[in-house]
Amino acid sequence: MGQIKGLGIIILLGAVLILGMFSLFTVNEREKAILLRLGEIEKTDFAPGIHFKIPFINNIRKFDGRVLTMDAQPETFLTVEKKNVVVDAFVKWRIADESKFFTAMGGVESRTNTRLSQIVKDSLREEFARRTIQEVISGERAEIMDIATQTADVKSQEFGVKVIDVRIKRIDLKGEISDSVYDRMVAERARVAADFRAKGAEIAEKTRADADKQRTVLLAESYREAEQLRGQGDAMAADIYAKAYNQDPEFYSFYRSLLAYKESFKNKQDVMVIKPDTEFFRYFGDQEGAQ
Repeated sequence: MGQIKGLGIIILLGAVLILGMFSLFTVNEREKAILLRLGEIEKTDFAPGIHFKIPFINNIRKFDGRVLTMDAQPETFLTVEKKNVVVDAFVKWRIADESKFFTAMGGVESRTNTRLSQIVKDSLREEFARRTIQEVISGERAEIMDIATQTADVKSQEFGVKVIDVRIKRIDLKGEISDSVYDRMVAERARVAADFRAKGAEIAEKTRADADKQRTVLLAESYREAEQLRGQGDAMAADIYAKAYNQDPEFYSFYRSLLAYKESFKNKQDVMVIKPDTEFFRYFGDQEGAQ
């Protein structure tokens, strides 16, 4: 009897332990969970930690509560000029309402990605159809992504999803469109380069003209100053000559005659045909200059 009683206690404790294990569940900070009662939603919005449920009556469904990425397949859209462009985009989203998400999508991420992909493609197709190739490539690309994000966020609220961002990764042009856009870009860059060259040439001409003007002014001022100095020097020399002549006119006359002789007979080949009794030879034979 004692053995049977002990075995019964063990079985009871095991049943209690198993029942306790089935009555507890955990939710971590990266998850969202809903509590179902016989297939119907009974409770949502569980905080991270340990929670209780009724075994065999309640069951738990957990979903990824982090920001998820839906990478859409590249899609071909028409611009306002009826030109085809291939657009590659992705969507960042997360679960905002577990109850709606479970009810509308069955809690399946792949189904949600498919629905989001269609919403985003429809929104982008509408926006691209209103714009030119130039606008969708550079001019209004950010605006298109903002509009697509807002549109997708509003439409996805019905199935409990919050769209955080819609990003366009790449816009490819097909064949002749790509060549046309490239040629237009080359022409535009060439126009800008020519404009810069023209402005540079204008500045260079102004710089040269200014430099030539300054050079002319400097030369004129230098020549004027040189002439002034030369005139002053000649005046000083004449004054010195005059003072020296007045001190001893006869010696000055003699000195000037010697200088004239020296300059006239530099070389042995020099020949002068002149009468010996001329004024030039006054001091040639007599230092007193007597005739």
